[in-house]
Amino acid sequence: MEFDLPWTEKYRPKTLDDVIGQADIVERMKAYVKTRNIPHMLFAGPAGIGKTTVALALARDLFKDNVGGSFLELNASDERGIDVVRGRIKDFARTLPLADVPFKIILLDEADALTPDAQHALRRTMELFSGATRFIFSANYSSKIIEPLQSRCAVFRFKPLTEHDMKEMVKRIAKAEKIELHDEAVEALIYISEGDMRKLINALQGAAASGKKITKENIFKISSRAKPEEIREMLALALKGNFIEARNKLDNVMVNYGMGGEDVLLQIYREVTSLDIPDKAKVNLVDRIGEYNFRMVEGANERIQLEALLAQIMLIGCEK
Repeated sequence: MEFDLPWTEKYRPKTLDDVIGQADIVERMKAYVKTRNIPHMLFAGPAGIGKTTVALALARDLFKDNVGGSFLELNASDERGIDVVRGRIKDFARTLPLADVPFKIILLDEADALTPDAQHALRRTMELFSGATRFIFSANYSSKIIEPLQSRCAVFRFKPLTEHDMKEMVKRIAKAEKIELHDEAVEALIYISEGDMRKLINALQGAAASGKKITKENIFKISSRAKPEEIREMLALALKGNFIEARNKLDNVMVNYGMGGEDVLLQIYREVTSLDIPDKAKVNLVDRIGEYNFRMVEGANERIQLEALLAQIMLIGCEK
């Protein structure tokens, strides 16, 4: 029995022309394809914004049908020790390219997970085999890549995708899968994804599993996120001094959407700027959110901490 691919793979762009967003970087990659030459590169930026996709599309455009023997992809979060650098990476780097392009490419995905020893071992490998092999490092946090590696690479900083980019991808998938999407559902997808295209596509596929007509409610339930207006209502109740009603709203949000304490806290943080309160009160509120987030991370009971935060918000409301 054959199984369909996850949508994140099914709709991954195959060439640079298919890539949505990151226009400046894509244009530079196309220029490299025309000259048939690339430097070592570091792709840096948040998760789900196209770093791996651009690297794969670049390899396909360069190597065409010979991509299998000329391109090696390693996920550094699984294979991140010095033995991998000395073994598999070095063995691949020292062999001659089989395609008509005079070099091969090694993509080290999640390279910020490489150990410092492995990164230092790569320095010499990059120099010795730069004539036959180019390295592409993909990292969420470029600061975790040692300076000697960064100095050997052209650094490309990927930006979070815009609403327009994400809507374009949603339209493309909806048309291909014959899905009916309400405008509010598209806005909900953009809200819960926070610029992460992978998160958006996974949420869309999850919602589509229950039917071809997708609503705002489907999206929030499948992603375990509360509607922004529900969080704002809870905060407004607390600021007005209605602690019991705010607490009941918190109960409803956590039960209806299956949210954890940190999920609720992150959504509260996102809604602070939209509250109709003075800036000083917003500053105090952010300070309290940071404190209670630290307590939760350290293992404190999330229900007690969330209710304590609501109590603090009520006190801030009384000070306005």
